Amino acid sequence: MKKTLYIIRHGETDLNRQGIIQGRGMNTDLNDWGQKQAAAFFEHYQHTPFDLIYTSTLKRTHQTVAQFIQKDIPWTQHEGLDELAWGIYEGKPSEITKPHFEELTAAWTNGELNRKFELGESPLEVQARQLAFLEEVKSLNTVENVLVCMHGRALRLLLCTISGLPLSQMDQFPHSNVSLYKIYFDGKDFEIIDFNNRDHLIDL
Repeated sequence: MKKTLYIIRHGETDLNRQGIIQGRGMNTDLNDWGQKQAAAFFEHYQHTPFDLIYTSTLKRTHQTVAQFIQKDIPWTQHEGLDELAWGIYEGKPSEITKPHFEELTAAWTNGELNRKFELGESPLEVQARQLAFLEEVKSLNTVENVLVCMHGRALRLLLCTISGLPLSQMDQFPHSNVSLYKIYFDGKDFEIIDFNNRDHLIDL
């Protein structure tokens, strides 16, 4: 069945503002600015006839779409949407993590997609759980508009898979807190029809 996915990154957290890696293991809350971003998105899209909401299992995504959830739209948490786990570097000051982060992401760009931090995940491991999410979405036969809230690095990986690109090209997909990618599924293939849209945030 044809459907449209509205995929957003969660709103800002204090660790986002500080440039600290959160990953899958840091279950942080939105800060005040993140709440304003979420409210602005709701104001802009509240009349979109969403049939279903998907979020990750982490509460910063739940809080971002809380006003839609309060409208009693069916809501599913899916671990396939969780952020990539950065392992031992989650929550550490950026001056400690930055050189390690840059080395790892450069390796991914060079195609070393099995590389990961200790206790963390590789891009290929994240893709495996995202494929399960995509198969679930494809199987939805009575759903036309789906709101999805997830995380930055995971979003880049998902967009590569949707676009048929190697994960090494993930950095070509920019994002910011509560930016939107709109994806159309024609029953067979996915297509990005709106790219990193931030129009709903323009008045903040």
